[in-house]
Amino acid sequence: MSSESLIRVDLHNHTHYSPDSILSPLRFVQECRRRGIDRPAVTDHNTIRGALAVRELADFEVIIGEEIRSSDGEIIGLFLEKEVPRDLTASETIERVKSQGGLVGVPHPFDHLRLALREVEMRTLIGQIDFIETLNARMVFPSHNDRARAFALEHDKPMSAGSDAHSPWEVGRVYAEMRPFHST
Repeated sequence: MSSESLIRVDLHNHTHYSPDSILSPLRFVQECRRRGIDRPAVTDHNTIRGALAVRELADFEVIIGEEIRSSDGEIIGLFLEKEVPRDLTASETIERVKSQGGLVGVPHPFDHLRLALREVEMRTLIGQIDFIETLNARMVFPSHNDRARAFALEHDKPMSAGSDAHSPWEVGRVYAEMRPFHST
């Protein structure tokens, strides 16, 4: 590994542009600074408006993302330029993310308490999925994170970590450390 210092990246966060979040874009930026998150992704439900608002306020790079409700379960798109509409099939959703040069991830797989992408769809579309979220800080049952990790290993997929923050105290609860990169 090079002597280059690592950055903290949190790939799953929400602002109040998600109807179930109480986190304003300004407070999100403040919490990222306070907790040492260098490169957050803002992945509001079915919109990129929160990510764009955070990018305007932040003095650090922000990954524009969206947690998209497909007809087969939720999918995260990262490095987006425009919103992907909800309620398309998983395949159509992935195609819309990829057409923008974005990355496709599966948030909180195997979580039966949320709208996780169905396993049959994950297996069918595995070649088009770029990463699996294997550590979600809001997971009620730790075994779901364990199962996600096993699935990612089985399919040789990169693993991600996300706080899935919906409130100020959840920002930066988990993150990945990686070499610096630029979103733009």
